[in-house]
Amino acid sequence: MSIVTRFAPSPTGRLHVGNIRTALHNWMLARQAGGHFLLRIDDTDTERSREEYVDAIRADLAWLGLDPDGEERQSQRLAHYETAFARLREAGRVYPCYETQQELELRRKVLLGRGLPPIYDRAALQLSDAERAAKEAAGEQPHWRFKLDHGEAIEWLDGIRGPQHFDPAQLSDPVVRRHDGSWLYMLPSAVDDIAMGVTDVLRGEDHVSNTALQIQMFTALDAAPPRFAHEALLTGSEGKLSKRLGSLGCDAFRDKGIEPEAIVALLARIGTSLPVEPILQREVLVESFDLGTFGRAPARFDDAELERLNAAVVHQFDFDHVAARLPAGMSREGWEAIRPNLSHVGEAADWWEVVTGPVEVPDMPAEDRAYLADAAAMLQWSDDPWHGLTGALKEATGRKGKSLFLPLRLALTGRASGPDMAALLPLIGEAEARARLEAAAG
Repeated sequence: MSIVTRFAPSPTGRLHVGNIRTALHNWMLARQAGGHFLLRIDDTDTERSREEYVDAIRADLAWLGLDPDGEERQSQRLAHYETAFARLREAGRVYPCYETQQELELRRKVLLGRGLPPIYDRAALQLSDAERAAKEAAGEQPHWRFKLDHGEAIEWLDGIRGPQHFDPAQLSDPVVRRHDGSWLYMLPSAVDDIAMGVTDVLRGEDHVSNTALQIQMFTALDAAPPRFAHEALLTGSEGKLSKRLGSLGCDAFRDKGIEPEAIVALLARIGTSLPVEPILQREVLVESFDLGTFGRAPARFDDAELERLNAAVVHQFDFDHVAARLPAGMSREGWEAIRPNLSHVGEAADWWEVVTGPVEVPDMPAEDRAYLADAAAMLQWSDDPWHGLTGALKEATGRKGKSLFLPLRLALTGRASGPDMAALLPLIGEAEARARLEAAAG
């Protein structure tokens, strides 16, 4: 059986780093097995869902290189949920409830005050047909709960957490439909997983109890549950759950000049026993993907680590990969000369000004100005003008080290550090280099 995974975001906002990690891992799991990765837009919340967010989700996945093999939208599948709901109602596995939110909250507080778990008491099942009819005649519309089977424990072998065991009697019957007829997450998700042939559900550990409930829904709909795996959630660099992570998405990464390759390299492996490395080749990351390497501790997302990865990724980029984003006139040689000094591709324009000029040279001591005048006179162009010039100056002046190189760099670039001058000087050109030396010499 071919593996089918899915990523199922709700279009009520932009993707954040936790969503991206979930999408990536599902994509990797499918690609490793030669299976299918599906995008499902969970847009049953009509009040909060926005088409602009649907477009943004697609665009972000494309930017990250996470290409889905198919797409479904829950808003176009409502008839399927009605059919499943009717089956469950006929089988007695869903039932109407009339309590208000305030009544449920009061019951919850009473149970907690007694030291008891806040489990729904199934009071609605005690209502007679006449009582239900009276409530509806009075305009009370029910919400609907899925009736859990208390007969056997709910068990599964989690791909990350190992054997899982839940006593259904210790769980509340979940609400699957609101009083206005709209759907909550649980039932439509199970119905869609069945219809889409999803074989593996990989998601955050905050869904573990949902999985216990949904396993019974699969069984009630005469379907085998998929395999489940629940990964530890992301934490911020401060070591606890960070609200900031909920707003850190592709737009924020792009604004900071972070490359998608760096994001993928980081999120592919944080929280696992595998080293986080600046790996550009997706096939390498996919081949090494293994749920057995995932730990149970929260995965720590560190901005500084992402920045380090980004610089390492940029240093591997070939000219053709970035040519469209480079300043006008920058050649392959220019990119290769400047690349080692970049943390972000966008910094190339600033460094390219060192080549194109003009450069602002700081005031130089008199002895350095005389030295630069000698340099201008001794400059001879060749295949390696930098080493030719510095070799001749060393022999003629006796200078070495910083006193030999720094005045030349300052005069030629206006900066005390930067790209390798042996690569940079040929880009500046003979006439411009001599003119800069002469100008700095005064």
